[in-house]
Amino acid sequence: MATRKGFPISPTSGHSPATSPRAIRTGSWLAPTAASKAPRWAALCVLAAACWPASALARVDHSGRDWPFELAGGQYAPVAFSDLAGWSEDDHLAALKAFRVSCGLINGQRTPPPDSKALGGSLREPCSAARDSEISDPAKARVFFEKHFLPLRVSKLGDDQGFVTGYFEPILEGSRTRTDGYPVPVYRRPSNLFVRGRSQASPSMPNGGEVFRKIGRRKLVPYYDRGQIEDGAIAGRGLEIAWLKNQTDLLFTQIQGSARIRMEDGGMVRINYDSHNGYSYTPVGRALIERNIIPREQMSMQRIRQWMEENPDGANELRRTNRSYVFFREVQLPPDVEAVGAQGVPLTPGRSIAVDKALHVYGTPFFIEGELPIETEISKTPFRRLMVAQDTGSAIVGPARADIYFGAGAWAGQVSGRIKQAARFVMLVPKRLDPVEAGRSLPLPAARPSEHIAKLFPQVEPVKEQPKEVAKPAEAAAFIGPPAPAVAAPAAVAATVAAVTAAKAVPLPEARPEIKSIVAAKTRVKARSHRRAISRAPEQRAFRFFWQ
Repeated sequence: MATRKGFPISPTSGHSPATSPRAIRTGSWLAPTAASKAPRWAALCVLAAACWPASALARVDHSGRDWPFELAGGQYAPVAFSDLAGWSEDDHLAALKAFRVSCGLINGQRTPPPDSKALGGSLREPCSAARDSEISDPAKARVFFEKHFLPLRVSKLGDDQGFVTGYFEPILEGSRTRTDGYPVPVYRRPSNLFVRGRSQASPSMPNGGEVFRKIGRRKLVPYYDRGQIEDGAIAGRGLEIAWLKNQTDLLFTQIQGSARIRMEDGGMVRINYDSHNGYSYTPVGRALIERNIIPREQMSMQRIRQWMEENPDGANELRRTNRSYVFFREVQLPPDVEAVGAQGVPLTPGRSIAVDKALHVYGTPFFIEGELPIETEISKTPFRRLMVAQDTGSAIVGPARADIYFGAGAWAGQVSGRIKQAARFVMLVPKRLDPVEAGRSLPLPAARPSEHIAKLFPQVEPVKEQPKEVAKPAEAAAFIGPPAPAVAAPAAVAATVAAVTAAKAVPLPEARPEIKSIVAAKTRVKARSHRRAISRAPEQRAFRFFWQ
């Protein structure tokens, strides 16, 4: 992501509520089912996700039908807009403005690249409608979303909620040159940094995967880690964009993925994520929790910063446990323009979110419901807002996982630093991908042969053999008395005996004969008969060969 490539600090549809279908599994076929009994269309959608690959789903087959789309590792269920708490009270015009920003890029693609994600290229239709429509009030904006989209509640397979965090764009003090007050460099991408499948001329590198540095002409080795870079491994090569006051400022800038640096001369430098050194991020907040330094319920970005300022030696060691390091590039943005997200468009505070780019398409609207500590650290402010996916991050993984962009500055930093709550996700899907309609025409696969065999030959549990009674001596039998009269077996025992008898009476199918062996045997018999006939009648053999 351009502004969120770093890492987190811590961990109208028309369906009435009475007939609301159960969640649809779209993950592994072997995973536990979300519900043992589901409507027919729900079963059809599950079968589509299991029988067709992700690249084939959300696409049109030769007959022109849209197959239900797959959300890898997730589950979804259609809901009604009227069932969404806070939907009618939201400012849909603000959401439509953010959506139009994303649609600018979507509409500008003459030949969009192939996409195997759930929505694929289906956003082009509502984006074209947004471009051609004249909407200037929230009520009409709400009608627009209800007309062109269907709401699907989404979550990770087996969960009923998702998870949200927050991020922002820091505003820091810095310098163009190194001084005693600004000793920490902000590096641009080094020229000896290589990523497989990417050219060094690429405007930015992915936020995951292996990264190498080149030694000589051919040898590639892992790139320097954080400790080596802080010790000066790439110093003196002219890679410095700016200089900051301390390593803590740099660390949190790398976490957020972008920053505004206010220079001593009054100028402003804007930086965005460009690449990383190839190492996975180790959350410093998690390390402090595991070391029993900061309780989990008190964890926040401000609490981490406070501890690092009070413990400089411990902060140095803690930073180096996180071997990941982020490089930046300078971007020419006016001071009043927000940071640019991974989609390549400026973000909108309170309306833009970072999502898992492996699952979702940039520009997808999401309605998020939750109670977030926005006003204070302990408050539960109702959050019911329509957001637009315009960014991503290496730690933003899953179908119901989002990072909310709160803007730039100190207030945005305070709010985003304490956001780490569960929330409910509703993804707005273009109507042409309606899974209910597609499920009605989806063909069912053939019945499994094992079901037919199981009906013909029902299996029963084998009855355990009862231990045989030891014969009693005559004296003991005389002492105990005459044997008691026979008592009828209980009903349960009689039923078990009848079941076992019935099971034994069912004949097992005979083994299939070996066709090859029979043919070979017949061939050998004919050959022997032929040789025997020839040996007995040589004159007949010559006569036959003559006429043949």
